[in-house]
Amino acid sequence: MINPTQFNVSEILRALVLGVVQGATEFIPVSSSAHLVIMPWLAGWPDPSLLFDTVLHWGTLLALLLVFWRELWAIFIATLQSIGRRSLADPNARLGWYIVVGTLPAVGIGYFFEGFFETLYSDAAAAGRALFITALLLTGSELLARRRARGVDLTSVSWDQAIAIGFAQAVALVPGISRSGSTIAMGLGIGLRREAAARYSFLLGIPAVFGAGLLQLLQALDTDPTEVTAHLPALVVGFIASALVGYLVIRWLLAYLRSHTLYVFAVYCLLLGALVVALASV
Repeated sequence: MINPTQFNVSEILRALVLGVVQGATEFIPVSSSAHLVIMPWLAGWPDPSLLFDTVLHWGTLLALLLVFWRELWAIFIATLQSIGRRSLADPNARLGWYIVVGTLPAVGIGYFFEGFFETLYSDAAAAGRALFITALLLTGSELLARRRARGVDLTSVSWDQAIAIGFAQAVALVPGISRSGSTIAMGLGIGLRREAAARYSFLLGIPAVFGAGLLQLLQALDTDPTEVTAHLPALVVGFIASALVGYLVIRWLLAYLRSHTLYVFAVYCLLLGALVVALASV
């Protein structure tokens, strides 16, 4: 049973706002991690707990599963069949193994440098400066893409390109460097169409978000097993908000990138980064 005193209205409102922010910025290439650092800092709110951060990310994970479940099932089956057949003739099988290989750089770097990355999540100014890097990545990838008549689809990706996108995802362990932004930018850099780069970015993020979330959840429960029941209403609100908004944003962004560039997101990152750095120096 939940004690009525646990329905802290201000906590639930914060959870709603942060859930909406997470759902939007996880997929729009403007760095959700930066926004989850900057938003509480600007509003004077307490930093989100590790458990709450995990729940928000799993909300966006649910959004990914809802949008891509058919593709994910086809990729999963084809990948399993490729083991028995010892063949990667099926494009879905190749894509499945690309996702596996592309996840390894983030896992390895995150494991060995976990302490370093954790310190950055309490530094809003560092997140603001890292947004400049995201702006640079988005701008540079668009300049490269303009030199080509048209991009290619996911069937043309090679092993070394999949690994390169995987390292781009690992760089985004730094709050302020957008995971979707860095992987989409790398996808454009190797010649993918914008929509194909975004789709691959989203698929590649699924094991990374799930694995990181599971690790964070175990750490949070080990630290304070009662935190779930103590903050259950806020956790539920944050989860639903991030899942719902994330689902809508994925649908919108895939359609948007068919005919639009990433420049608007680069400008946003530049302006927000400049604002945060300026305020932090006051």
